[in-house]
Amino acid sequence: MSEVEVTSPVRAVGAKALAAYLIEEIASGRMGDGIKLPAERHLSEQFGASRGAVRRVLQNLKDRGLITQSVGSGTYVRPGAARSLPASSQMQAEEQELSVQQTSPAELMEARLLIEPLMPKLIAWKATTADFDKMAECIERSEAAQSIEEFEHWDGELHRAFAIATHNSFFMKILDLTNRVREQGEWGRLKSMSLTAERRREYEAQHRAIVAALRDRDADAASHVLAEHLRQVQRNLVGA
Repeated sequence: MSEVEVTSPVRAVGAKALAAYLIEEIASGRMGDGIKLPAERHLSEQFGASRGAVRRVLQNLKDRGLITQSVGSGTYVRPGAARSLPASSQMQAEEQELSVQQTSPAELMEARLLIEPLMPKLIAWKATTADFDKMAECIERSEAAQSIEEFEHWDGELHRAFAIATHNSFFMKILDLTNRVREQGEWGRLKSMSLTAERRREYEAQHRAIVAALRDRDADAASHVLAEHLRQVQRNLVGA
C-alpha cells in the first residue's frame, strides 16, 4: 500500500484545517482506498496542530468509518470511505469550522452544564464493561500525564467516553463538537492559566467519583458529581 504525502497548499492551520483537508482528500478520491496516511508527527508539523489534536481528528475519522488504524503499521483510508462522503464535504467542513470558531469557552461551559449531566441516566442503563474499561484507561492516562496538553487530551477523552457509553449518537456528536471547541487557542490559553496542581488533583478525584457512581449504576449521584465538576471547571476557567 502506498503512503500519501501532504503536498497540497493549506489555507489555514490547526486541527480543523487538518480535518477539512483529510475529509476533502478522501471524498475526492485523491486519498484512495488503502492509502496510508502520514505519521501523526508529520501531520502535527504540517498543520501546526498538537499531537493530541491530531489524534482526536484521526479518532473522529475512524469513528466515522473513514480510516482504519493498526498498531505498528499505521493509518489507512478504509475501502469505500469516499462513497460515504458527499461531494460538498469541504464546504460542510468549512461551515462547521466557522461555527466552532464562533463558540467561546464561556458559551461552551454553559452548554456543557445543560447537556452533560443528562448523560448518566443513559450510561447507567446502557454502559458495557468495555465502556467502563475505556473510562478507567482515560483516568489512568490523565493522572499519568506529564503536561497540561496531555492531561487535557485525556480529560477530553474521558468526557467523550461518557458520551460513547450512552450509546446515543446525539450525545456522541455533541461531545465531538465539544472537543473541537477545546482545541481552539483561547480554550488552551485559559486552561493553561487556570490548571494548578491542586485543581488538577480535584478534577482527578471528581473523575474517579463520577466513574465509581456510574459503575454502581447510580445515575443521580453521577449526574450530581458531574454537574459539580463542570461548575468548578467553569469557575476556574472563565470565572462564572
